[in-house]
Amino acid sequence: MITFNDIFKSKFLENVTSVSVLDMLLAMILAFAIGMFIFYVYKKTFSGVMYSSGFGVTLVALTMITTLVILAVTSNVVLSLGMVGALSIVRFRTAIKEPLDIAFLFWSIAVGIVLAAGLIPLAVIGSILIGVFLLIFVNRKSYLNPYIVVINCTDHESEQRATEFLRGQVNRLVVKSKTVSKGSIELNAEIRMKDDNTDFINTLADMEGIRNAVLVSYNGDYMG
Repeated sequence: MITFNDIFKSKFLENVTSVSVLDMLLAMILAFAIGMFIFYVYKKTFSGVMYSSGFGVTLVALTMITTLVILAVTSNVVLSLGMVGALSIVRFRTAIKEPLDIAFLFWSIAVGIVLAAGLIPLAVIGSILIGVFLLIFVNRKSYLNPYIVVINCTDHESEQRATEFLRGQVNRLVVKSKTVSKGSIELNAEIRMKDDNTDFINTLADMEGIRNAVLVSYNGDYMG
């Protein structure tokens, strides 16, 4: 019976599969093309506070690097074992601020693995479907999403007028915090708007006793 040690003692390791230049070029070109598509979708669906073009470029590079690594792993048994040991000690400390960024990172890695495995139709069709899904659903803006209104008032009477005005303009208002100091009252309230019209903030800011009014969405989009 042939054991695992017998296999490694034989010439098995010498019969490694080499990747042809044509296959390598095709995989890397497709990885670049699909990586650029992922970059485009990321740019169109970004909903954070500050857009980082560096992260988008990282998505393209990650797709190509993953393809390169998997091509090397599938062509050499010894190298694949070394890769497992080397990559197991890699630790990434960069914090992911946007939950959707995790999906883009996994998308880039998955495309690189699938392309290197030779499943080109799966990589292309799957990426198109994922991209269309993200473009449709991530870009949908709903006025039912919660918003925070920050109001800076001069006294208690102006605070009451502001809250009464807001209750008539929105479907729901819940006070989250209130900061009081001499000559100033800051009120933070969660609201659910009736529609996507934000003109009531302009009217609120023009009311007597209101220094300023800010409308902020929960997901990091700033409106005003």
